Amino acid sequence: MATKRLQSVHTTLAPAAIGPYSQAMQFGDLVFISGQLGLDPATGLLVSGGVAPQTQQIIQNLLNIGAASSSEPNQFLKLTLYLTDLADFETVNGLLNAALAEPFPARATVGVAALPKGAAIEIDAIMAGSNG
Repeated sequence: MATKRLQSVHTTLAPAAIGPYSQAMQFGDLVFISGQLGLDPATGLLVSGGVAPQTQQIIQNLLNIGAASSSEPNQFLKLTLYLTDLADFETVNGLLNAALAEPFPARATVGVAALPKGAAIEIDAIMAGSNG
């Protein structure tokens, strides 16, 4: 029986962790990606313009972290969205619909009072990865 291997995933194409956590952890064929804000990995700053550009940046960050774990694009199994304003739900829905393909991942959306760095949205993810 093969032993599953736990490993940290890191890429410079996504923002560095802003606390004591990994960008992602891979265990066997699963990749658990930490919550991503709409941070530009080059500057570490939140992209301007509100929820839409932040969501687009988050999607790119998630894809880059997934690629660093040898995941194929669009192998998201589960997304959890955290929104500071649930009125942004439809905007975010449209962006995710454009960025993802069927079958769409399982998903939960949670309204929160605030997020780090004043972000409007945060998304964490579970992806199917390589068996590394």
